[in-house]
Amino acid sequence: MTYPPNNDPQYGQQPPPYGQQPPQYGQPQPPQYGQPQPPQYGQQPPQYGQQQPPQYGQQPPQYGAPQYGQPQYGAPAPGSYGAPSANLASWGQRVGAMLIDYVTILPFSILASTVGRSSTNGLNLFYYVFELLAIALWGYNRWFQAGPTGQSWGKKAVGLRLLSEETGQPIGATNAFLRDLAHLLDWIPCFIGYLWPLWDQKKQTFADKIIKTTVVK
Repeated sequence: MTYPPNNDPQYGQQPPPYGQQPPQYGQPQPPQYGQPQPPQYGQQPPQYGQQQPPQYGQQPPQYGAPQYGQPQYGAPAPGSYGAPSANLASWGQRVGAMLIDYVTILPFSILASTVGRSSTNGLNLFYYVFELLAIALWGYNRWFQAGPTGQSWGKKAVGLRLLSEETGQPIGATNAFLRDLAHLLDWIPCFIGYLWPLWDQKKQTFADKIIKTTVVK
């Protein structure tokens, strides 16, 4: 004689809700809401220090968002070019670099002047040759050398560099040429533009302010 299975709850066991069948012996029970699920068969539990998936209601980190303690993209790094005025070149250092640049073309200028004075029938061909050589050497040193690198021969000898005030990078050959043209304003009146770095906060000449350049150590 067989008896029907006893579906009565055991002592201390909560009866199932209305309409829900009681679990059979050996059948896994579904997890309750909010109760952490045990790892499935073959699934490894999360290791210590391993990044956990975001919990319910927590936003995942956005792509490219800076983490705590990391500098944001585009923020100036510590010690980068910028504010410290102590790094600006002094007036005496700038004059020394300019004199060295003039010395490089001085032999050709002297030869051109000598040939021009010695000619009895006006200026001869050698005068123009020496003048063109002086201009070519000046242009190479001041525009094509100092523009991309920030250092003419004079600035390199003194340990200075010509940079853009806005980017902190060399200004290029074109802007170096325009800066030399703007130096014409420094000559008048009475070389006041060349003396301006003596009391200017940024130690700039008129040409530096026009092209937005600065000379640093």
